[in-house]
Amino acid sequence: MGSIISLFRDRVAQFAEKTALYYKDPQDKYISLSYKRLYELASQFGIGLMELGLKKGEHIGIISDNKKEWMIANIGILGIGAIDVPRGSDSTVDEIRYILNHADCALALVENETQLEKVISGKDSLPLLKTIIVMEESVNKNEQAGVTLYSFPAILEKGKTRLLADKDLFNREVDGVTEEDLATIIYTSGTTGEPKGVMLTHSNFLHQIRAPLKHINIGPTDIFLSVLPVWHAFERSVEYVALFAGCSLAYSKLIGKILLADMEAINPTIFPSVPRIWESVRSSVYKTVNAGSGIKKVMFRFFVSVGAVHSSLRNMFKGLIPQFKKRSRVLDVLVSFLPLLFIKPLNALGQLLVFKKIKSKLGTQFRFGVSGAGALPPHVDNFFSACGVLILEGYGLTEAAPICSVRMQKAPVPNTIGPPLPELEIKILDQEGNPVKTGEKGVLYVKGPNVMKGYYKKPEETGKVLSEDGWLNTGDLAVLTHQGRLAIRGRVKETIVLLGGENVEPGPIEDIILQSEYINQAVVLGQDKKYLSALVIPNFEALEEYTRKYNIPYEDHDNLIGLPEINELIKEEIAGRINTKKGFKVFERIFKFRIINATFEPGEELTHTLKIKRDVVNARYKKEIESLYKQV
Repeated sequence: MGSIISLFRDRVAQFAEKTALYYKDPQDKYISLSYKRLYELASQFGIGLMELGLKKGEHIGIISDNKKEWMIANIGILGIGAIDVPRGSDSTVDEIRYILNHADCALALVENETQLEKVISGKDSLPLLKTIIVMEESVNKNEQAGVTLYSFPAILEKGKTRLLADKDLFNREVDGVTEEDLATIIYTSGTTGEPKGVMLTHSNFLHQIRAPLKHINIGPTDIFLSVLPVWHAFERSVEYVALFAGCSLAYSKLIGKILLADMEAINPTIFPSVPRIWESVRSSVYKTVNAGSGIKKVMFRFFVSVGAVHSSLRNMFKGLIPQFKKRSRVLDVLVSFLPLLFIKPLNALGQLLVFKKIKSKLGTQFRFGVSGAGALPPHVDNFFSACGVLILEGYGLTEAAPICSVRMQKAPVPNTIGPPLPELEIKILDQEGNPVKTGEKGVLYVKGPNVMKGYYKKPEETGKVLSEDGWLNTGDLAVLTHQGRLAIRGRVKETIVLLGGENVEPGPIEDIILQSEYINQAVVLGQDKKYLSALVIPNFEALEEYTRKYNIPYEDHDNLIGLPEINELIKEEIAGRINTKKGFKVFERIFKFRIINATFEPGEELTHTLKIKRDVVNARYKKEIESLYKQV
């Protein structure tokens, strides 16, 4: 089949003058870039890199958020057979230093002067780095800290000049790239010191381009609104799917006012996002309703209930109820038919009086949303279903490029992630490695053309998750329904994935919290939530000493942990250690905590090697955890 770029070249021939990308000018006005022009600029950039001496197989760092230049650079880099190593502009100096060094990058692209300073500040640890290209600002210096600097336009000009003398040079380079060639090394997020570099080939992405189109229907009339970081595997694959289906992409940002304005300006048909965004839309609706009159509140909640019942009955009638246990198709039709007829007019009225306004916020052309990079909470899923807004939840992981499944547009089963993509094999095993029965929970394994080549320069880590015969251990617990749909039921590995798709390793954060003399044990929480929280087991001896020192009266331990002074103390102890000044990202902060009068014991909440049994803690302290994440 060739490579990603050879396939894109075919689309350029087919959709030459059609808009491929909408991007903003300095005045925040959208400008369109055609398929033909995008390919021309990418050709110039790719050949410009070759003029600097770059060759096929070399690694090129990209530190940038979503930009027109990112897309141009990505196509140009892959077109000459080089390998990109991307990361977002929120990356810390330590992350950038580690990734560029570990990935052996001799050249890096940075978004602006801020990112340039991050890279330069770590230059002592980057002996291979010789060249930096700055996307935004003009470069006043030709060299800094022993690194040669170029502006993005300067590279385009170099490539343009060379192509005037040999117009088919880029195309010949594209022809020399095969589907088995490495396309990218994407480093996993996390708070550990050494993120792992996931090696993905052109073949991995080619599967991602063709397979999802069996589940969803998109074409040249569709416009995608893009808000997720393009360096992330999910957004990247979504953009490839869109471009290779002849669609248009528009870049926006995850900032409320900007997103709403861009939604109105672009009027998209498809909106891929993360659960946090759908949750915020729902919360915003409820906030508006709660600020209104009593009559509006009653009417809204009534029609949401009607919509939920209608959605449930409709799904039952169509055979779209998730079957974790076998159901009688005939009985479902008989039970749902008459109630569905009865409630349908009420639901239609609700759509007209209430839900039409909600839908208008998404634009007049909106067809469906795609939710990925984390589990969509059932209450959010059910809310949009009640409103008549189609959300297709998908599932994946970077190591699988990343999409493994997505709900089928024509037959979406709620509270599932749909069936596996075509060409992908799955198996669900228990802790002993035996297959579980349909409807039972186990660890999900996947195998197929989208599975990574391995972790860069980490064969031992690769061997832990990828078998010699190609089975990838996802680390997620899953259930297969009798309809062949998947549902995720938790995680085996400790990595927490927030609603925004951010990955957090709880262990290092817990270790820092335990540096406090007032805290004996701590468990960081937040899987599929908007923020991190923690359960805290205090050091009662230290707290008692604190109360004596400051003359704080208390009756017993239960009373002690409820005192405002003690909660403020623990808050300061945590916040003083877990903050951006200490090298943590904003989403790694602990936003809420709950002090528990208990002790985690080996054989109970702890393993015999004193590791936390997170599933046991989640079950045993369910009420306390729920109190940290109260819903609207």
